[in-house]
Amino acid sequence: MKVPRVLIIAGSDSGGGAGIQADLKTVSALGAFGMTAITALTAQNTTGVYGVIELPPEFVAQQIEVCVTDIGCDAVKTGMLANAQIIEVVAEQVRKHNLTPLVVDPVMIAKSGAPLLRPDAIDALKTKLFPLATVITPNLHEAKALTGMEIRSLEEMREAAKRLHELGPKFVVVKGGHLEGTEESIDILYDGSEFTEFKAPRYQTKNTHGTGCIFASAIAAGLAAGLDIKAAVKQAKEFITAAIKEALPLGKGHGPANPMAWVVTRKA
Repeated sequence: MKVPRVLIIAGSDSGGGAGIQADLKTVSALGAFGMTAITALTAQNTTGVYGVIELPPEFVAQQIEVCVTDIGCDAVKTGMLANAQIIEVVAEQVRKHNLTPLVVDPVMIAKSGAPLLRPDAIDALKTKLFPLATVITPNLHEAKALTGMEIRSLEEMREAAKRLHELGPKFVVVKGGHLEGTEESIDILYDGSEFTEFKAPRYQTKNTHGTGCIFASAIAAGLAAGLDIKAAVKQAKEFITAAIKEALPLGKGHGPANPMAWVVTRKA
């Protein structure tokens, strides 16, 4: 039996709700084997990020190297990359080992508002990594930071997707979870010519920590298993919707979404 292999390049969340911890739970729930190249350590819980240690870029590269040359991988997902130097070595490894499909979650800001990407690294993300990406998955705040445009409607989401596609990724998913005034949560997939909408009920909860990480990792797990992009995004949308519906009321801040909801729901 061939097990889909997903390499996750991201930061660690000590609170377990986002980052590497959420990524591993997600790919495991979807039947994939997760490996990690950790870019940064965070002292983090549901109320905020209280400390960050960025790992040496050469050590990030070494983690990638030892995983792919021994175990191999069927998809790669990037999350928190912290700085331009790490982005550059990740891009080098992607090119060197032809790591594809590549899902890039342009993590910039934590749920609490703490910065997770240095401002001077945004350009490196756009120029070094986006052109290598199979799909990028910005939320509305990230899409605004990357395009400079206000995004307050579905039409503006489509325009942002067009602008982001021009930066080089094959596909763009603009997530509509933060869009105000809609009864549904609508994400938009753009392939350079056509838009596909993915709709789900909107659940009113503060417990949404880790949703971006979970969604992108679910896409990577789907692609690793051989799904095409539309099927992978559809599955990821269903996965994250279940995780939000069954979110965990832990901690004093934004509790974590629950990646294990997918497994429990299918066993019931």
